[in-house]
Amino acid sequence: MSRILPYPLLSLGLAATWLLLNAPLTPVTVLLAGLVGLLVPSVMRALRPQTVRLRAPGTILRLAACVLTDVLRSNLDVAGIILGLRRGERRSGFVWVPLELSSEYGLTVLSIIMTSAPGTLWVQYDSHTRGMLLHVLDFEGGDEWVARVKDRYERPLMEIFP
Repeated sequence: MSRILPYPLLSLGLAATWLLLNAPLTPVTVLLAGLVGLLVPSVMRALRPQTVRLRAPGTILRLAACVLTDVLRSNLDVAGIILGLRRGERRSGFVWVPLELSSEYGLTVLSIIMTSAPGTLWVQYDSHTRGMLLHVLDFEGGDEWVARVKDRYERPLMEIFP
């Protein structure tokens, strides 16, 4: 069974996503959903991903609430900039954020968090200096963004991904 379905939850999720994205439900879409659900996880098996050890479920919930709040606030801020409600105040810029986080999964989640909030974009990660370059649409000051990333995201991710 594990040879056919090495990652059954991934197979189920991919098939369900395929069906949702390719409405209406027809025999062809069901067949293609089944093929995607079977073939893509087989490719994943060749990559041999490491098992993830999550810790601190309370921290995960707090981080999710923090990210959701920040994304909503960022949406409002960017909408205000786009609609011209804050004329002359917009200054975009780049911020270099030194990171202590070294887990590949933690860095991946951090990149998703930073890119999911409108107005911020993860531009580059340097593994030698362990820092990320972040583009900010509403640049207020580099030190403020460094503190925000480290306090709100990096510290909890270091607890979750040791």
